[in-house]
Amino acid sequence: MTLTTDAGPLAAEGRTRGNPATRRRIAFAGLAGLTWAAVMALAAAALAPGGYDAADVVTLVLLAAYLPWSVFCFWNALIGFLIMRFARDPLALTCPPAAAVRGDEPITATTALAMCVRNEDTDRVFRNLGLLADDLKRTGTADRFRLYVLSDTNRPEIAAAEEAAVAALRSRLGDSPEVHYRRRTTNPGFKAGNIKDFLERWGGDNDFALVLDADSYMAAPQILAMVRIMQASPRLGILQSLTVGLPSTSPLARLFQFGMRLGMRSYTLGSAWWHADCGPYWGHNALIRTAAFAEHCHLPRLAGTGPLSGDIMSHDQVEAVLMRKGGYEVRVIPAEGGSYEENPPTLIEFIRRDMRWCMGNTQYWKLLGLPGILPASRFQLVLAVAMFVASPAYLGMWGLTLGQALAKRGTDWLAAGPALGLVALMGVMMFAPKIMTGIDVLFRPAARASFGGGLRFAVGFVTETIFALLLTPISMLSHTLMMGALLFGRTVGWTGQVRDAHAVPWGEAFARLWPHTLVGAVASAGLLALSWEAFLWSTPLFLGLLLAVPFTVLTSSPAFGRLMTRLGWCRIPEEVVVPEELKPLGLPALAGHA
Repeated sequence: MTLTTDAGPLAAEGRTRGNPATRRRIAFAGLAGLTWAAVMALAAAALAPGGYDAADVVTLVLLAAYLPWSVFCFWNALIGFLIMRFARDPLALTCPPAAAVRGDEPITATTALAMCVRNEDTDRVFRNLGLLADDLKRTGTADRFRLYVLSDTNRPEIAAAEEAAVAALRSRLGDSPEVHYRRRTTNPGFKAGNIKDFLERWGGDNDFALVLDADSYMAAPQILAMVRIMQASPRLGILQSLTVGLPSTSPLARLFQFGMRLGMRSYTLGSAWWHADCGPYWGHNALIRTAAFAEHCHLPRLAGTGPLSGDIMSHDQVEAVLMRKGGYEVRVIPAEGGSYEENPPTLIEFIRRDMRWCMGNTQYWKLLGLPGILPASRFQLVLAVAMFVASPAYLGMWGLTLGQALAKRGTDWLAAGPALGLVALMGVMMFAPKIMTGIDVLFRPAARASFGGGLRFAVGFVTETIFALLLTPISMLSHTLMMGALLFGRTVGWTGQVRDAHAVPWGEAFARLWPHTLVGAVASAGLLALSWEAFLWSTPLFLGLLLAVPFTVLTSSPAFGRLMTRLGWCRIPEEVVVPEELKPLGLPALAGHA
Protein backbone atom coordinates (compact mmCIF):
# COMPACT_ATOMS: atom_id res chain seq x y z
CA MET A 1 0.00 0.00 0.00
CA THR A 2 1.29 3.48 -0.83
CA LEU A 3 0.19 6.70 0.82
CA THR A 4 0.44 9.97 -1.07
CA THR A 5 1.18 13.49 0.09
CA ASP A 6 1.70 16.74 -1.69
CA ALA A 7 5.43 16.04 -1.48
CA GLY A 8 5.28 12.85 -3.52
CA PRO A 9 4.94 9.10 -3.01
CA LEU A 10 5.29 8.27 0.64
CA ALA A 11 5.80 4.63 1.53
CA ALA A 12 3.94 3.26 4.48
CA GLU A 13 7.23 1.63 5.47
CA GLY A 14 8.86 3.50 8.32
CA ARG A 15 5.64 5.36 9.26
CA THR A 16 3.80 2.72 11.28
CA ARG A 17 4.96 0.68 14.21
CA GLY A 18 3.80 -2.59 12.70
CA ASN A 19 6.16 -2.60 9.74
CA PRO A 20 9.55 -4.35 9.64
CA ALA A 21 11.66 -1.18 9.41
CA THR A 22 10.12 0.33 12.54
CA ARG A 23 10.49 -2.91 14.48
CA ARG A 24 14.13 -3.13 13.45
CA ARG A 25 14.78 0.46 14.54
CA ILE A 26 13.13 -0.10 17.90
CA ALA A 27 15.19 -3.26 18.40
CA PHE A 28 18.40 -1.50 17.40
CA ALA A 29 17.68 1.45 19.71
CA GLY A 30 16.98 -0.95 22.56
CA LEU A 31 20.21 -2.89 22.05
CA ALA A 32 22.26 0.31 21.74
CA GLY A 33 20.61 1.87 24.80
CA LEU A 34 21.16 -1.19 26.96
CA THR A 35 24.80 -1.42 25.85
CA TRP A 36 25.37 2.26 26.61
CA ALA A 37 23.88 1.83 30.07
CA ALA A 38 25.93 -1.31 30.76
CA VAL A 39 29.21 0.36 29.78
CA MET A 40 28.36 3.42 31.88
CA ALA A 41 27.64 1.16 34.87
CA LEU A 42 30.95 -0.61 34.34
CA ALA A 43 32.75 2.75 34.20
CA ALA A 44 31.06 3.89 37.40
CA ALA A 45 32.22 0.69 39.11
CA ALA A 46 35.77 1.22 37.81
CA LEU A 47 35.87 4.73 39.28
CA ALA A 48 34.25 3.76 42.59
CA PRO A 49 37.45 2.95 44.59
CA GLY A 50 38.22 5.97 46.78
CA GLY A 51 34.85 7.58 46.13
CA TYR A 52 33.74 10.01 43.42
CA ASP A 53 34.84 13.60 43.00
CA ALA A 54 34.17 16.29 40.41
CA ALA A 55 36.80 14.91 38.01
CA ASP A 56 35.14 11.49 38.11
CA VAL A 57 31.78 13.02 37.27
CA VAL A 58 33.29 14.88 34.31
CA THR A 59 34.99 11.67 33.18
CA LEU A 60 31.66 9.87 33.17
CA VAL A 61 30.01 12.71 31.25
CA LEU A 62 32.76 12.56 28.63
CA LEU A 63 32.39 8.79 28.38
CA ALA A 64 28.65 9.21 27.92
CA ALA A 65 29.33 11.59 25.01
CA TYR A 66 31.94 9.30 23.45
CA LEU A 67 29.99 6.04 23.64
CA PRO A 68 27.10 6.55 21.18
CA TRP A 69 29.26 6.40 18.05
CA SER A 70 31.21 3.41 19.36
CA VAL A 71 28.08 1.54 20.44
CA PHE A 72 26.36 2.09 17.11
CA CYS A 73 29.45 0.89 15.24
CA PHE A 74 29.48 -2.26 17.36
CA TRP A 75 25.84 -3.15 16.79
CA ASN A 76 25.95 -2.29 13.08
CA ALA A 77 28.94 -4.60 12.76
CA LEU A 78 27.42 -7.44 14.76
CA ILE A 79 24.14 -7.28 12.86
CA GLY A 80 26.07 -7.12 9.59
CA PHE A 81 28.10 -10.17 10.63
CA LEU A 82 24.96 -12.15 11.40
CA ILE A 83 23.51 -11.18 8.02
CA MET A 84 26.73 -12.18 6.22
CA ARG A 85 26.83 -15.54 7.97
CA PHE A 86 23.19 -16.57 8.14
CA ALA A 87 20.97 -14.56 5.77
CA ARG A 88 19.79 -16.48 2.71
CA ASP A 89 19.75 -13.31 0.59
CA PRO A 90 21.50 -10.36 2.30
CA LEU A 91 20.62 -7.97 -0.53
CA ALA A 92 16.90 -8.76 -0.41
CA LEU A 93 16.95 -8.33 3.37
CA THR A 94 18.72 -4.96 3.39
CA CYS A 95 17.83 -3.36 0.02
CA PRO A 96 14.64 -4.94 -1.40
CA PRO A 97 14.48 -2.71 -4.52
CA ALA A 98 17.93 -3.95 -5.60
CA ALA A 99 16.90 -7.58 -5.27
CA ALA A 100 13.65 -7.04 -7.19
CA VAL A 101 15.19 -6.41 -10.62
CA ARG A 102 16.28 -9.20 -12.98
CA GLY A 103 19.13 -7.28 -14.60
CA ASP A 104 17.95 -7.45 -18.19
CA GLU A 105 15.27 -4.75 -18.13
CA PRO A 106 15.59 -2.18 -20.95
CA ILE A 107 17.12 1.17 -20.06
CA THR A 108 14.35 3.67 -20.72
CA ALA A 109 15.36 6.56 -18.44
CA THR A 110 17.72 9.35 -19.40
CA THR A 111 20.57 9.65 -16.92
CA ALA A 112 23.11 12.41 -16.40
CA LEU A 113 26.64 11.49 -15.35
CA ALA A 114 27.45 14.60 -13.34
CA MET A 115 31.06 15.00 -12.24
CA CYS A 116 31.87 17.87 -9.86
CA VAL A 117 35.41 19.26 -10.11
CA ARG A 118 37.35 22.13 -8.55
CA ASN A 119 41.00 22.71 -9.47
CA GLU A 120 41.53 19.01 -10.15
CA ASP A 121 44.03 17.10 -12.30
CA THR A 122 42.39 17.52 -15.71
CA ASP A 123 44.06 14.48 -17.27
CA ARG A 124 42.77 12.20 -14.52
CA VAL A 125 39.22 13.60 -14.62
CA PHE A 126 38.79 13.27 -18.38
CA ARG A 127 40.57 9.94 -18.57
CA ASN A 128 38.02 8.51 -16.14
CA LEU A 129 35.08 10.11 -17.91
CA GLY A 130 36.29 8.92 -21.32
CA LEU A 131 36.74 5.35 -20.13
CA LEU A 132 33.35 5.38 -18.48
CA ALA A 133 31.78 6.58 -21.74
CA ASP A 134 33.61 3.86 -23.68
CA ASP A 135 32.31 1.27 -21.21
CA LEU A 136 28.75 2.47 -21.75
CA LYS A 137 29.19 2.40 -25.54
CA ARG A 138 30.11 -1.27 -25.32
CA THR A 139 26.79 -1.99 -23.61
CA GLY A 140 24.81 -0.26 -26.36
CA THR A 141 23.17 2.13 -23.92
CA ALA A 142 25.33 5.25 -24.33
CA ASP A 143 22.47 7.13 -26.01
CA ARG A 144 20.54 7.01 -22.70
CA PHE A 145 23.31 8.92 -20.90
CA ARG A 146 24.79 12.43 -20.98
CA LEU A 147 28.11 13.54 -19.48
CA TYR A 148 28.23 16.78 -17.49
CA VAL A 149 31.47 18.28 -16.19
CA LEU A 150 30.39 20.70 -13.46
CA SER A 151 33.41 22.88 -12.78
CA ASP A 152 33.95 25.25 -9.86
CA THR A 153 37.58 25.74 -10.89
CA ASN A 154 38.97 29.20 -10.14
CA ARG A 155 42.51 28.74 -11.46
CA PRO A 156 42.73 30.05 -15.06
CA GLU A 157 45.32 27.56 -16.25
CA ILE A 158 43.24 24.60 -15.03
CA ALA A 159 40.07 26.10 -16.50
CA ALA A 160 41.79 26.38 -19.87
CA ALA A 161 42.92 22.76 -19.64
CA GLU A 162 39.37 21.69 -18.81
CA GLU A 163 37.96 23.47 -21.87
CA ALA A 164 40.56 21.86 -24.12
CA ALA A 165 39.85 18.43 -22.62
CA VAL A 166 36.11 18.87 -23.15
CA ALA A 167 36.66 19.72 -26.81
CA ALA A 168 38.88 16.65 -27.25
CA LEU A 169 36.37 14.36 -25.51
CA ARG A 170 33.48 15.66 -27.62
CA SER A 171 35.50 15.08 -30.77
CA ARG A 172 36.32 11.51 -29.75
CA LEU A 173 32.86 10.47 -28.51
CA GLY A 174 30.65 12.28 -30.99
CA ASP A 175 27.04 12.63 -29.86
CA SER A 176 26.81 9.43 -27.86
CA PRO A 177 26.95 10.24 -25.06
CA GLU A 178 26.63 14.02 -25.25
CA VAL A 179 29.28 16.00 -23.34
CA HIS A 180 28.34 19.22 -21.53
CA TYR A 181 30.62 21.59 -19.65
CA ARG A 182 29.81 24.44 -17.29
CA ARG A 183 32.14 26.47 -15.08
CA ARG A 184 31.14 28.73 -12.20
CA THR A 185 33.67 31.45 -11.46
CA THR A 186 32.64 31.40 -7.80
CA ASN A 187 31.34 28.47 -5.78
CA PRO A 188 28.37 29.55 -3.63
CA GLY A 189 26.96 26.58 -1.78
CA PHE A 190 30.13 24.57 -2.39
CA LYS A 191 29.39 21.21 -4.03
CA ALA A 192 25.68 21.35 -3.14
CA GLY A 193 25.47 24.68 -4.93
CA ASN A 194 27.19 23.12 -7.93
CA ILE A 195 24.57 20.34 -8.10
CA LYS A 196 21.76 22.85 -7.57
CA ASP A 197 22.98 24.90 -10.52
CA PHE A 198 23.13 21.75 -12.65
CA LEU A 199 19.56 20.82 -11.74
CA GLU A 200 18.31 24.32 -12.57
CA ARG A 201 20.00 24.19 -15.99
CA TRP A 202 19.59 20.56 -17.04
CA GLY A 203 17.60 18.70 -14.39
CA GLY A 204 14.46 18.69 -16.52
CA ASP A 205 16.33 17.00 -19.37
CA ASN A 206 17.25 13.96 -17.27
CA ASP A 207 15.24 11.50 -15.21
CA PHE A 208 18.19 10.57 -13.01
CA ALA A 209 21.68 11.87 -12.27
CA LEU A 210 24.68 9.85 -11.19
CA VAL A 211 26.69 12.18 -8.95
CA LEU A 212 30.44 11.67 -9.25
CA ASP A 213 33.43 13.25 -7.55
CA ALA A 214 36.66 13.99 -9.36
CA ASP A 215 38.17 10.75 -8.00
CA SER A 216 35.09 8.61 -8.73
CA TYR A 217 35.17 5.73 -11.16
CA MET A 218 32.31 3.36 -11.89
CA ALA A 219 31.80 0.39 -14.17
CA ALA A 220 28.99 0.43 -16.73
CA PRO A 221 27.32 -2.75 -15.36
CA GLN A 222 27.04 -1.16 -11.91
CA ILE A 223 25.62 2.05 -13.37
CA LEU A 224 23.07 0.13 -15.46
CA ALA A 225 22.07 -1.94 -12.43
CA MET A 226 21.43 1.21 -10.41
CA VAL A 227 19.40 2.78 -13.23
CA ARG A 228 17.27 -0.37 -13.54
CA ILE A 229 16.63 -0.37 -9.79
CA MET A 230 15.51 3.25 -9.81
CA GLN A 231 13.40 2.76 -12.94
CA ALA A 232 11.54 -0.04 -11.19
CA SER A 233 11.13 1.85 -7.89
CA PRO A 234 9.30 5.17 -8.35
CA ARG A 235 9.43 5.74 -4.60
CA LEU A 236 13.23 5.67 -4.63
CA GLY A 237 14.81 9.14 -4.51
CA ILE A 238 18.50 8.37 -3.79
CA LEU A 239 20.35 5.10 -4.36
CA GLN A 240 23.84 5.01 -2.88
CA SER A 241 26.44 2.47 -4.00
CA LEU A 242 29.04 0.98 -1.65
CA THR A 243 32.27 2.59 -2.80
CA VAL A 244 35.69 0.96 -2.34
CA GLY A 245 39.17 2.37 -2.77
CA LEU A 246 41.09 2.01 -6.01
CA PRO A 247 44.35 0.01 -5.80
CA SER A 248 47.16 2.34 -4.77
CA THR A 249 50.92 2.36 -4.27
CA SER A 250 50.66 4.89 -1.43
CA PRO A 251 51.38 3.10 1.87
CA LEU A 252 48.75 5.12 3.72
CA ALA A 253 46.10 4.51 1.06
CA ARG A 254 46.90 0.77 0.93
CA LEU A 255 46.59 0.42 4.70
CA PHE A 256 43.51 2.60 4.98
CA GLN A 257 41.57 0.99 2.15
CA PHE A 258 42.40 -2.53 3.41
CA GLY A 259 40.82 -1.57 6.74
CA MET A 260 37.89 0.20 5.12
CA ARG A 261 37.28 -2.83 2.91
CA LEU A 262 36.74 -4.85 6.06
CA GLY A 263 34.99 -2.26 8.20
CA MET A 264 32.52 -0.99 5.62
CA ARG A 265 31.23 -4.42 4.64
CA SER A 266 29.77 -5.43 8.02
CA TYR A 267 28.96 -1.85 9.04
CA THR A 268 26.99 -1.06 5.87
CA LEU A 269 25.06 -4.32 5.93
CA GLY A 270 24.12 -3.83 9.57
CA SER A 271 23.15 -0.20 9.21
CA ALA A 272 21.15 -0.90 6.02
CA TRP A 273 19.15 -3.50 7.97
CA TRP A 274 17.66 -0.85 10.26
CA HIS A 275 18.10 2.32 8.18
CA ALA A 276 15.97 0.68 5.48
CA ASP A 277 14.33 3.51 3.52
CA CYS A 278 16.08 6.21 5.60
CA GLY A 279 19.54 5.27 4.33
CA PRO A 280 22.70 7.33 3.86
CA TYR A 281 23.85 9.49 0.98
CA TRP A 282 27.60 10.03 0.76
CA GLY A 283 27.48 12.66 -1.97
CA HIS A 284 29.11 10.68 -4.78
CA ASN A 285 28.79 7.39 -6.66
CA ALA A 286 25.06 7.68 -6.04
CA LEU A 287 22.01 7.93 -8.29
CA ILE A 288 19.45 10.66 -7.59
CA ARG A 289 15.96 11.20 -9.01
CA THR A 290 16.41 14.68 -10.45
CA ALA A 291 12.85 16.03 -10.17
CA ALA A 292 12.50 14.89 -6.55
CA PHE A 293 15.96 16.13 -5.63
CA ALA A 294 15.32 19.55 -7.19
CA GLU A 295 11.98 19.87 -5.39
CA HIS A 296 12.87 18.65 -1.92
CA CYS A 297 16.63 18.94 -1.34
CA HIS A 298 17.15 22.71 -1.16
CA LEU A 299 19.67 23.24 1.63
CA PRO A 300 18.91 26.04 4.08
CA ARG A 301 21.55 28.66 4.77
CA LEU A 302 22.43 28.49 8.43
CA ALA A 303 21.66 31.64 10.36
CA GLY A 304 24.16 33.62 12.39
CA THR A 305 27.82 34.43 11.97
CA GLY A 306 30.98 32.42 12.31
CA PRO A 307 32.21 29.17 10.74
CA LEU A 308 29.05 27.15 11.48
CA SER A 309 26.77 29.58 9.67
CA GLY A 310 26.07 30.16 5.98
CA ASP A 311 26.38 27.36 3.41
CA ILE A 312 26.39 23.76 4.61
CA MET A 313 29.68 22.08 3.75
CA SER A 314 28.70 18.44 4.43
CA HIS A 315 25.58 18.55 2.29
CA ASP A 316 24.96 14.87 1.59
CA GLN A 317 23.32 13.61 4.77
CA VAL A 318 21.10 16.70 4.96
CA GLU A 319 19.95 16.07 1.39
CA ALA A 320 19.14 12.47 2.34
CA VAL A 321 17.09 13.71 5.28
CA LEU A 322 15.20 16.21 3.08
CA MET A 323 14.57 13.61 0.38
CA ARG A 324 13.03 11.30 2.97
CA LYS A 325 11.00 14.18 4.37
CA GLY A 326 9.69 14.73 0.84
CA GLY A 327 8.30 11.20 0.77
CA TYR A 328 10.99 9.38 -1.21
CA GLU A 329 13.17 6.50 -0.08
CA VAL A 330 16.92 6.75 0.39
CA ARG A 331 18.72 3.41 0.22
CA VAL A 332 22.22 2.01 0.02
CA ILE A 333 23.26 -1.10 -1.92
CA PRO A 334 25.41 -2.88 0.71
CA ALA A 335 27.39 -4.92 -1.80
CA GLU A 336 30.79 -4.28 -3.34
CA GLY A 337 31.48 -4.14 -7.06
CA GLY A 338 31.98 -1.57 -9.78
CA SER A 339 32.05 1.57 -7.63
CA TYR A 340 35.40 3.15 -6.76
CA GLU A 341 37.08 6.21 -5.31
CA GLU A 342 40.64 7.25 -4.48
CA ASN A 343 41.78 7.53 -0.88
CA PRO A 344 44.12 10.29 0.32
CA PRO A 345 47.76 9.34 -0.40
CA THR A 346 49.29 10.94 2.72
CA LEU A 347 48.33 11.58 6.31
CA ILE A 348 48.36 15.34 5.69
CA GLU A 349 45.81 14.99 2.88
CA PHE A 350 43.82 12.57 5.02
CA ILE A 351 43.64 15.09 7.87
CA ARG A 352 42.77 17.92 5.46
CA ARG A 353 39.78 15.91 4.20
CA ASP A 354 38.77 15.03 7.76
CA MET A 355 38.79 18.71 8.71
CA ARG A 356 36.23 19.51 6.04
CA TRP A 357 34.03 16.65 7.23
CA CYS A 358 34.48 17.70 10.86
CA MET A 359 33.38 21.26 10.16
CA GLY A 360 30.52 20.16 7.92
CA ASN A 361 29.15 17.60 10.37
CA THR A 362 29.44 20.04 13.25
CA GLN A 363 27.12 22.38 11.33
CA TYR A 364 24.39 19.78 11.83
CA TRP A 365 23.98 21.07 15.39
CA LYS A 366 21.87 23.82 13.86
CA LEU A 367 19.70 21.35 11.97
CA LEU A 368 18.74 18.96 14.75
CA GLY A 369 15.44 20.79 15.23
CA LEU A 370 14.58 20.78 11.51
CA PRO A 371 10.76 20.48 11.37
CA GLY A 372 8.98 17.64 9.65
CA ILE A 373 11.83 15.14 9.35
CA LEU A 374 11.43 11.50 10.34
CA PRO A 375 12.78 10.29 13.71
CA ALA A 376 15.27 7.98 11.95
CA SER A 377 16.52 10.90 9.87
CA ARG A 378 16.91 13.14 12.91
CA PHE A 379 18.79 10.35 14.62
CA GLN A 380 21.19 10.15 11.67
CA LEU A 381 22.00 13.85 12.03
CA VAL A 382 22.68 13.31 15.73
CA LEU A 383 24.92 10.36 14.89
CA ALA A 384 26.85 12.43 12.31
CA VAL A 385 27.60 15.02 15.00
CA ALA A 386 28.41 12.33 17.58
CA MET A 387 31.05 10.86 15.26
CA PHE A 388 33.22 13.95 15.73
CA VAL A 389 32.14 14.87 19.27
CA ALA A 390 33.48 11.45 20.24
CA SER A 391 37.06 12.57 19.59
CA PRO A 392 37.43 15.38 22.17
CA ALA A 393 35.29 13.36 24.58
CA TYR A 394 37.61 10.36 24.25
CA LEU A 395 40.81 12.36 24.66
CA GLY A 396 39.38 14.38 27.54
CA MET A 397 38.22 11.23 29.31
CA TRP A 398 41.64 9.58 29.16
CA GLY A 399 43.41 12.84 30.00
CA LEU A 400 41.35 13.17 33.17
CA THR A 401 41.93 9.52 34.00
CA LEU A 402 45.68 10.06 33.74
CA GLY A 403 45.45 13.21 35.84
CA GLN A 404 43.47 11.37 38.50
CA ALA A 405 45.99 8.54 38.55
CA LEU A 406 48.84 11.00 39.02
CA ALA A 407 47.02 13.02 41.66
CA LYS A 408 45.51 10.42 43.95
CA ARG A 409 44.59 7.02 42.59
CA GLY A 410 47.80 5.49 41.36
CA THR A 411 47.40 2.52 39.05
CA ASP A 412 46.08 -0.28 41.27
CA TRP A 413 42.47 0.50 40.35
CA LEU A 414 43.33 0.03 36.67
CA ALA A 415 44.22 -3.60 37.35
CA ALA A 416 40.83 -4.27 38.94
CA GLY A 417 38.16 -6.21 37.08
CA PRO A 418 35.80 -3.34 36.16
CA ALA A 419 38.58 -1.15 34.72
CA LEU A 420 40.13 -3.96 32.71
CA GLY A 421 36.72 -5.01 31.45
CA LEU A 422 35.92 -1.44 30.46
CA VAL A 423 39.14 -0.99 28.47
CA ALA A 424 38.73 -4.36 26.72
CA LEU A 425 35.08 -3.68 25.87
CA MET A 426 35.84 -0.23 24.46
CA GLY A 427 38.59 -1.70 22.27
CA VAL A 428 36.31 -4.42 20.92
CA MET A 429 33.54 -1.93 20.14
CA MET A 430 35.94 0.48 18.40
CA PHE A 431 37.27 -2.18 16.02
CA ALA A 432 34.16 -4.36 15.78
CA PRO A 433 33.41 -3.66 12.07
CA LYS A 434 36.85 -4.87 10.99
CA ILE A 435 36.84 -7.79 13.42
CA MET A 436 33.44 -9.03 12.24
CA THR A 437 34.29 -8.89 8.56
CA GLY A 438 37.71 -10.39 9.24
CA ILE A 439 36.10 -13.41 10.90
CA ASP A 440 33.71 -13.80 7.98
CA VAL A 441 36.56 -13.67 5.46
CA LEU A 442 38.55 -16.30 7.35
CA PHE A 443 35.56 -18.68 7.28
CA ARG A 444 35.05 -18.34 3.50
CA PRO A 445 37.68 -19.95 1.22
CA ALA A 446 36.70 -17.77 -1.75
CA ALA A 447 36.92 -14.61 0.38
CA ARG A 448 40.36 -15.59 1.69
CA ALA A 449 41.51 -16.25 -1.87
CA SER A 450 40.24 -12.83 -2.98
CA PHE A 451 42.74 -11.22 -0.60
CA GLY A 452 45.60 -13.41 -1.82
CA GLY A 453 45.16 -16.30 0.60
CA GLY A 454 44.63 -16.79 4.33
CA LEU A 455 48.21 -16.04 5.37
CA ARG A 456 48.47 -12.87 3.32
CA PHE A 457 45.09 -11.75 4.65
CA ALA A 458 46.12 -12.43 8.25
CA VAL A 459 49.37 -10.48 7.83
CA GLY A 460 47.43 -7.60 6.29
CA PHE A 461 44.87 -7.70 9.09
CA VAL A 462 47.52 -7.50 11.81
CA THR A 463 49.41 -4.76 9.95
CA GLU A 464 46.27 -2.69 9.45
CA THR A 465 45.31 -3.12 13.11
CA ILE A 466 48.67 -1.65 14.18
CA PHE A 467 48.17 1.12 11.63
CA ALA A 468 44.69 1.86 12.99
CA LEU A 469 45.97 1.97 16.57
CA LEU A 470 48.53 4.58 15.54
CA LEU A 471 46.15 6.55 13.30
CA THR A 472 43.19 6.75 15.69
CA PRO A 473 44.69 9.09 18.32
CA ILE A 474 46.17 11.28 15.55
CA SER A 475 42.75 11.64 13.94
CA MET A 476 41.06 12.25 17.27
CA LEU A 477 43.45 15.02 18.25
CA SER A 478 43.05 16.58 14.79
CA HIS A 479 39.27 16.58 15.22
CA THR A 480 39.65 18.07 18.69
CA LEU A 481 41.93 20.84 17.46
CA MET A 482 39.54 21.59 14.60
CA MET A 483 36.52 21.79 16.88
CA GLY A 484 38.47 24.05 19.20
CA ALA A 485 39.44 26.25 16.26
CA LEU A 486 35.78 26.52 15.27
CA LEU A 487 35.03 28.02 18.67
CA PHE A 488 37.46 30.83 17.82
CA GLY A 489 36.00 31.47 14.38
CA ARG A 490 38.45 29.54 12.26
CA THR A 491 37.12 27.82 9.15
CA VAL A 492 38.38 25.61 6.32
CA GLY A 493 37.94 26.11 2.60
CA TRP A 494 37.09 23.81 -0.28
CA THR A 495 40.18 23.40 -2.41
CA GLY A 496 41.54 20.92 -4.91
CA GLN A 497 42.96 17.75 -3.41
CA VAL A 498 46.34 16.16 -4.02
CA ARG A 499 45.49 12.63 -5.11
CA ASP A 500 48.81 11.27 -6.45
CA ALA A 501 51.13 9.32 -4.17
CA HIS A 502 54.07 11.49 -3.06
CA ALA A 503 56.61 11.77 -0.28
CA VAL A 504 56.08 14.12 2.66
CA PRO A 505 59.38 15.72 3.79
CA TRP A 506 60.32 15.58 7.46
CA GLY A 507 60.08 19.36 7.79
CA GLU A 508 56.54 19.49 6.44
CA ALA A 509 55.47 16.57 8.62
CA PHE A 510 56.85 18.31 11.73
CA ALA A 511 55.29 21.65 10.82
CA ARG A 512 51.85 20.04 10.51
CA LEU A 513 52.03 17.53 13.36
CA TRP A 514 54.16 19.03 16.11
CA PRO A 515 51.08 19.53 18.35
CA HIS A 516 50.38 15.81 18.15
CA THR A 517 53.98 15.00 19.04
CA LEU A 518 53.87 17.41 22.00
CA VAL A 519 50.68 15.91 23.40
CA GLY A 520 52.11 12.42 22.93
CA ALA A 521 55.30 13.40 24.77
CA VAL A 522 53.35 14.88 27.70
CA ALA A 523 51.18 11.76 27.94
CA SER A 524 54.26 9.52 27.81
CA ALA A 525 55.96 11.46 30.58
CA GLY A 526 52.85 11.29 32.75
CA LEU A 527 52.49 7.56 32.27
CA LEU A 528 56.17 6.93 32.96
CA ALA A 529 55.76 8.90 36.19
CA LEU A 530 53.16 6.35 37.22
CA SER A 531 54.98 3.16 36.27
CA TRP A 532 56.46 1.25 33.37
CA GLU A 533 53.42 -1.00 33.45
CA ALA A 534 51.07 1.97 32.99
CA PHE A 535 53.25 3.25 30.15
CA LEU A 536 53.26 -0.08 28.29
CA TRP A 537 49.57 -0.84 28.76
CA SER A 538 48.61 2.63 27.55
CA THR A 539 50.69 2.70 24.37
CA PRO A 540 47.59 2.45 22.11
CA LEU A 541 46.38 5.76 23.59
CA PHE A 542 49.47 7.86 22.92
CA LEU A 543 52.01 6.09 20.72
CA GLY A 544 50.47 7.32 17.48
CA LEU A 545 50.72 10.91 18.75
CA LEU A 546 54.32 10.49 19.82
CA LEU A 547 55.27 8.97 16.45
CA ALA A 548 53.03 11.20 14.32
CA VAL A 549 55.90 12.76 12.36
CA PRO A 550 57.81 9.56 11.41
CA PHE A 551 54.45 7.83 10.86
CA THR A 552 53.53 10.52 8.32
CA VAL A 553 56.87 10.25 6.53
CA LEU A 554 56.85 6.45 6.40
CA THR A 555 53.26 6.12 5.19
CA SER A 556 53.99 8.55 2.34
CA SER A 557 57.25 6.94 1.27
CA PRO A 558 57.14 5.88 -2.42
CA ALA A 559 59.85 3.28 -1.75
CA PHE A 560 57.85 1.74 1.08
CA GLY A 561 54.75 1.81 -1.11
CA ARG A 562 56.53 -0.01 -3.92
CA LEU A 563 57.74 -2.63 -1.44
CA MET A 564 54.21 -3.17 -0.10
CA THR A 565 52.85 -3.48 -3.63
CA ARG A 566 55.56 -5.92 -4.72
CA LEU A 567 55.01 -8.12 -1.65
CA GLY A 568 51.22 -7.97 -1.92
CA TRP A 569 51.14 -6.46 1.56
CA CYS A 570 47.60 -5.31 2.44
CA ARG A 571 46.44 -6.43 -0.99
CA ILE A 572 42.78 -5.90 -1.84
CA PRO A 573 40.70 -8.17 -4.11
CA GLU A 574 41.11 -5.94 -7.19
CA GLU A 575 44.86 -6.60 -7.04
CA VAL A 576 44.35 -10.36 -7.02
CA VAL A 577 41.86 -10.56 -9.87
CA VAL A 578 41.78 -7.26 -11.74
CA PRO A 579 38.25 -6.29 -12.85
CA GLU A 580 37.95 -5.53 -16.55
CA GLU A 581 36.86 -1.96 -15.88
CA LEU A 582 40.11 -1.18 -14.04
CA LYS A 583 42.53 -2.49 -16.65
CA PRO A 584 42.39 0.60 -18.91
CA LEU A 585 43.17 2.95 -15.99
CA GLY A 586 46.85 2.04 -15.96
CA LEU A 587 47.10 2.18 -12.17
CA PRO A 588 50.69 1.73 -10.88
CA ALA A 589 49.45 -0.74 -8.26
CA LEU A 590 48.24 -3.00 -11.09
CA ALA A 591 51.33 -2.61 -13.27
CA GLY A 592 52.37 -6.24 -12.80
CA HIS A 593 49.07 -7.61 -14.05
CA ALA A 594 48.35 -8.44 -17.63
